[in-house]
Amino acid sequence: MISGLLGKKIGMTQFFDKDGNVVPVTAIEVGPCYILGVKETPKKVVLGFDEIKEKNCTKPRLGMFKKVNVPALRTVKEFESTDNASYQAGQKLAADIFRAGQYVNVIGTSMGKGFQGGMKRHNWTGGGAAHGSMHHRRIGSVGANTYPGRVLRGKTMPGHMGDVRVTVHNLRVMHVDLSENMILVKGAIPGCKNGLVTVEHSFKKAYRSFDEKKEVVIHKRNPMKQAKAKAKGKA
Repeated sequence: MISGLLGKKIGMTQFFDKDGNVVPVTAIEVGPCYILGVKETPKKVVLGFDEIKEKNCTKPRLGMFKKVNVPALRTVKEFESTDNASYQAGQKLAADIFRAGQYVNVIGTSMGKGFQGGMKRHNWTGGGAAHGSMHHRRIGSVGANTYPGRVLRGKTMPGHMGDVRVTVHNLRVMHVDLSENMILVKGAIPGCKNGLVTVEHSFKKAYRSFDEKKEVVIHKRNPMKQAKAKAKGKA
């Protein structure tokens, strides 16, 4: 099976589970993704996503698309696969590789914040708040003078914030809409609306059905501690 699919972040909404609880979810349009090639050593599947006009595509890449008889696509990426027997070039993949109750990892690019100060970028507490402080949100000292006489590597300072690759692990799939090629995952994912994301199967958490209820663990109480607490009048 292929490890994941390319998708697009639609936005956040809410979902009601079987017990009537409100769950904040993010809608992700996963597919349709087209298979552009299959590699055997190592086993990988090349996918394309997001149809575009042919005039907006480079000629070498457009020739690759026409060779496998698929429309022009914006994004091309390789995914790992455990078995390529059921995959072939030109095939279309959709949201049916996911199911409600499983866990996924979502990879995206975080929103760019531009140049930001240290208090926003690194959560500094800041200087004194009094009028005479003159050091409310400033950077202050960044290094020693005599030794080492330089700014140490890794010092948190103001600079460019956001616009980096972010991976969110173990988000649970709450619903799969096959008609719209859309999945609803619990929680937030990186990126802005209509941003490109990669949705992969999680190998840290196994599938768990929504009908399955968690077992209530009854912890054993220490009789000696209970006796002491009773003697002190706390029990």
